[in-house]
Amino acid sequence: MNTPRVDAGNIVGNVYDKYNTRNPIARALMRGFTDAVTDLYQGTGARSVLEVGCGEGLLADHLIRRARPDRFEACDVALRPAPSLDPQLALREASIYALPWPDQSFDLVICCEVLEHLADPAAGLAELARVSARQVLISTPWEPVWRILNLARGRYLRALGNTPGHVQHFSRRALLTLAATRLDALRVRRPLPWTVILGDVRR
Repeated sequence: MNTPRVDAGNIVGNVYDKYNTRNPIARALMRGFTDAVTDLYQGTGARSVLEVGCGEGLLADHLIRRARPDRFEACDVALRPAPSLDPQLALREASIYALPWPDQSFDLVICCEVLEHLADPAAGLAELARVSARQVLISTPWEPVWRILNLARGRYLRALGNTPGHVQHFSRRALLTLAATRLDALRVRRPLPWTVILGDVRR
């Protein structure tokens, strides 16, 4: 079980360790998610990468081992790195609302499973786009399917299946609409129950 992290009063960390679950159905779903993100990531050919909201660093570690850029950094509001992360991965604490890098610092900026935790996801996306020179990759749970699946497995019943800390609930159309405010040429993957989007930063 992961310890939640808090940014500007919002829970932004996992309360369920989805990357290390032993549930076979959950593992299959996570494979679909990581395969979708990896496919989009590898297709960018990015030589410098930042992951925002990296949690324990497990997704960044997975990606850096699949395609190794010249520079891969990752940040979160309260880092608790998993053991044995790739030594090339540079970690630091930072808030998505105030990323400590200059404009256009990275070819690719990745932000998975974060926007749904934010009081102001548009401001978060604007900051992601600011520090990216080329592309941004984002993902969120697909609502209301996410909550329906939680209810089906008997979780968060009093909250009608809402995962703790989720203050935004993105349908696929809603996430595409948000992405289109900052990104062009959107490429979309739909692994159940997520939406994953890669887009070119609009200048």
